[in-house]
Amino acid sequence: MTGLLIFGRSGQVATELSACVPDATFLGREQADLTNPTACAQAIHATKPAAVINAAAWTAVDKAESEEAAATVVNADAPGAIARACAALGIPLVHISTDYVFNGSGTAPWHPDDPVGPLGAYGRSKLAGEVAIRAAGCAHVILRTSWVVSAHGNNFVKTMLRLGAEREKLTVVADQVGGPTPARAIAQACVVIAARLQVAPDLGGTYHFSGAPDTSWADFAREIMATAGLPCRIEDIPTSAYPTPARRPANSRMDCASLERAFGLTRPDWRSATQTIIAELRTKP
Repeated sequence: MTGLLIFGRSGQVATELSACVPDATFLGREQADLTNPTACAQAIHATKPAAVINAAAWTAVDKAESEEAAATVVNADAPGAIARACAALGIPLVHISTDYVFNGSGTAPWHPDDPVGPLGAYGRSKLAGEVAIRAAGCAHVILRTSWVVSAHGNNFVKTMLRLGAEREKLTVVADQVGGPTPARAIAQACVVIAARLQVAPDLGGTYHFSGAPDTSWADFAREIMATAGLPCRIEDIPTSAYPTPARRPANSRMDCASLERAFGLTRPDWRSATQTIIAELRTKP
């Protein structure tokens, strides 16, 4: 689609968007740094796009615990400014959010309208961004996703491949469950949603999009090793055996039915996506 303005250039989803919609206008940190919300809004007014996708964010979950104010500027203040600029120009916004807005309790998949309760600074900053976007009044879709993976940047697939090639055994958390989501599928979904919102703004709202089937990090790691043909064994451990500065949700299952009803987008199969990612990495120099 033409007339698309995308915040982000080097992240996993932004990289996939550049392949998906190469004719879009991409704003990296040099053009519009999310630490400067006013500059982000000015960029929208200067460009006057048909729609905006915000694929940029503070994603350093543990670092956010010690730098929550900085994370909040990027994940809340900037999206709020972007949404207000979109409202002023009457254009739709697609914004990527996260499963971390929930507390991870129970075993049932989270619905978009379930009560939120982030466990840490990252989740609080992303939730504040959602609130700011809704308050701005623009036509928007907040797309919550989880466990993003691709052949780009830093992610679980690439980490497991690196460590699996070096070691005979790895210990991986087995009591956190969710849906690994390929960045390529997120990018494609964002483009579909942005186009649809231009003609049907009443479809706006909050939706979930994650890969299927739900799995644990340990079982995900086993699938990665098997797909890559690595003999590395995966040993299950509880979250308590792998302490991190930020608490992770134990239950990141997401109910994605409303997204399929509204936009015809089904949950991507992360197993086939993992095969594609590994094949891509093998062709990289």
